[in-house]
Amino acid sequence: MPLRVLSVASEIFPLVKTGGLADVVGALPGALAQHDITVRTLIPGYPAVIDAIRSAQTVHVEADLFGGRARLLAARYNDLDLLVLDAPHLYTRPGNPYLGPDGHDWPDNGIRFAALSRMAADIGDGVLQGYTPAVVHAHDWQTGLAPAYLHFRGGARPMTVITVHNLSFAGKASPDLLAVLDLPPTAYSPDGVEFHGTISLLKAGLWYADRITTVSPTYAEEIRTEAEGMGFDGVLRARASVLSGILNGIDTKIWDPSSDPLITERYDATTVRKRAANKAALQSRMGIASNPAAPLFGVVSRLTWQKGSDLLLPILPVLRALDAQIVVVGSGEADIETALRNAAAETPDNVGCFIGYDEALAHEVQAGVDALLVPSRFEPCGLTQLCALRYGAVPVVSRVGGLADTVIDANTAALAAGVATGVQFAPANVGGLETALRRAVALYHDKPVWRAMQANGMATDVSWSGPARQYAALYQDMTRRGP
Repeated sequence: MPLRVLSVASEIFPLVKTGGLADVVGALPGALAQHDITVRTLIPGYPAVIDAIRSAQTVHVEADLFGGRARLLAARYNDLDLLVLDAPHLYTRPGNPYLGPDGHDWPDNGIRFAALSRMAADIGDGVLQGYTPAVVHAHDWQTGLAPAYLHFRGGARPMTVITVHNLSFAGKASPDLLAVLDLPPTAYSPDGVEFHGTISLLKAGLWYADRITTVSPTYAEEIRTEAEGMGFDGVLRARASVLSGILNGIDTKIWDPSSDPLITERYDATTVRKRAANKAALQSRMGIASNPAAPLFGVVSRLTWQKGSDLLLPILPVLRALDAQIVVVGSGEADIETALRNAAAETPDNVGCFIGYDEALAHEVQAGVDALLVPSRFEPCGLTQLCALRYGAVPVVSRVGGLADTVIDANTAALAAGVATGVQFAPANVGGLETALRRAVALYHDKPVWRAMQANGMATDVSWSGPARQYAALYQDMTRRGP
């Protein structure tokens, strides 16, 4: 009989996405099916989700879930087996799932996502006739209370695991909400949900889950240090025996340059020279000079301090001096957005900028740029560099987290061994990035070396095959050992 896993998350591709979390949650179920593991995914009933599942069936009703009536809907979407928490008083809101019209967090986010966690716990306890999961897999702070609820209920229960996709989001709520969130007084302690005078939904998951994973081995080590632990390092050191890092993958059916319908010219590792047509199309779309000889760098990212997006501004003169170009696709902090818009207006031949997110344009960037920049100050895993490897865009990345785990630096030894796939740099500051850009441009002009790096990248296995095996082994080990 297949092992049953209930995955619970605040977003899932292609229904709702603000970042890489959605991609992971959407891709992992299909990969796990190869290991005799069936995954149902519980997500909130945002308006876009409800609109997409018109044929859903009501399988459970809650008369009062944190202040309003709620239904649990079962639906299939593409190949995803979904359970959708339809609670209009919590989720029927416009725009971003987490932010109000003013750009700030909804003030009741703690309650909104506690409801999702409580429903996950109810499903784990068997509220759905004929379905009881062996494992409840929570993703990030929005679902951190699910392991806590199951812990405090006691008795027979499924095993629990939480995956940390980004430790910097703690999911804080006022301690006055302890009773409202159905947590016992004993939960509010350093050995519980208390976090610097607040309730942290993420802390709840880190403390009460049976296992903790994060999305790369290096990030699992980094977050146990004071420098990178975001205040959770003590908890993570205390729970180090149940903490592990499992790299993300990407959906290699969606991200496949040989069949991608969103790019100008399809190609594979044997026809990589066809990328030139995609480079020309991207230069035209982004309004920069049509120059096939210029090294073209790209960024597809949230434009935030974490992602090192502010480092792009000081290095623009360096790129011009190197006769290089850059295109940036993303959105984020207003001052970075404004500065990049201004830079594109001032030097349109060299700098192209698209503020926002466009899935098709993201594919065009991966297929058209010569190198992809990921100058993150910290990076749990990163998916954009995995897409770059797949598409023959050489990644230029800071040596942190999953970037360090997935890109082989073109140092002397790696070049001699013929295994280099990109350029790493440290520290993640202007000087480090400038040095990396100069290295990348020098490598670009050595065409045999550059072609070899592209070939190495395109031969790298960035699929979910390996990570799915590791998750399957984790689930099976958990269920053998028990709580």
